[in-house]
Amino acid sequence: MDTKQQTIFQPVTLKGHQLKNRLTVAPMSRVSATAEGLPTAEMTDYYNAFAKGGFGMIITEGIYTDNIASKSYVNQPGITSAAHIAAWQQLTAEVKNTDVLLIAQLMHGGAISQYSAHTVAPSAIQPPGVKMVQYGGEGAFPMPRAMNTEDIQLAKQGFIDAAVAAMLAGFDGVELHAANGYLLDQFLTPECNTRQDAYGGSVANRFRLIAEIIDGIRTVVPAQFLVGIRLSEGKVNDMSYRWKNGLETAHAVLQEVKKASPDFIHIAVQSGEWERDSFYEDGSSYAALARQITGRQVIANGGMHQLPLAARVLEEGHADLLAIGKAALADPYWPHHMQQGTAPQPFHRDMLWPQATISHSRKIIQTLQPN
Repeated sequence: MDTKQQTIFQPVTLKGHQLKNRLTVAPMSRVSATAEGLPTAEMTDYYNAFAKGGFGMIITEGIYTDNIASKSYVNQPGITSAAHIAAWQQLTAEVKNTDVLLIAQLMHGGAISQYSAHTVAPSAIQPPGVKMVQYGGEGAFPMPRAMNTEDIQLAKQGFIDAAVAAMLAGFDGVELHAANGYLLDQFLTPECNTRQDAYGGSVANRFRLIAEIIDGIRTVVPAQFLVGIRLSEGKVNDMSYRWKNGLETAHAVLQEVKKASPDFIHIAVQSGEWERDSFYEDGSSYAALARQITGRQVIANGGMHQLPLAARVLEEGHADLLAIGKAALADPYWPHHMQQGTAPQPFHRDMLWPQATISHSRKIIQTLQPN
């Protein structure tokens, strides 16, 4: 094993949880649950493969948090009922037979939900872009209804209840999806949030809902249960989006994150190009700033399957862990291949196109494997 591989395979402790390496499976929507949002045996096999393949931590695809307006996609998994909890318990019991940390990502689609024709958002502003075909969408997003105070409280309670459900289901923690254009990110984004109340205006106000959710979860879960947050500038419906005053905004947002004190921070690069889209004019990266300002451990993503880049991110102090998405999807045994010096199955666009389901990806992977 060369030096770069040694770096990514160093163990790390995350709030008392020992991880065998720095490698995390990035959350990837697979739209492969039942129509009722129940995780399936196919999903158990899918996540179990990452655990057996050598990843130290797995973050699930986004899981919807309430039955009002949070669901984003047809066949998205949920965690809003006793049936959901029981089905997730079967999955977590199987996956955690292997030495891996398992995190449930909690998300609310808000204005860019592709499931409902009647969406809600911080403000009544139609989202740019179009729905994603590979997740069953087509055409423009509808005009959302601006959330009133009751709507906000219901959404907040949905996240809190979902975190308790995730704990009961056997997860080690949750990641709040406040990135990529979904509801919590919509509150944080000034172009999506023109509110004049306590949830709009200043960065502190726009972050308020996220802070209240973190605080609410903390009061109902044990201390060792992890509560993390995912942040980004880019959106799934607008990958080129960046803050107008990037460095200033990053500092302001991260000061609020520091006050909320999540257990870890996951900085996502929507484009997948970390070196191109992570840096500000002073040469600092969003991930490094998150680490410096908050003092929390940070997960970076965006091409981290490239070993020289992965080593640089860790060695220069940009992040503590690395999230790997497409390379993991193509070959869940990617860590073992890296350790053994063998070539993994490379990612191909067709693995997620024109469908992003587990069954479609498996079919394409099989056709691309040598005889």
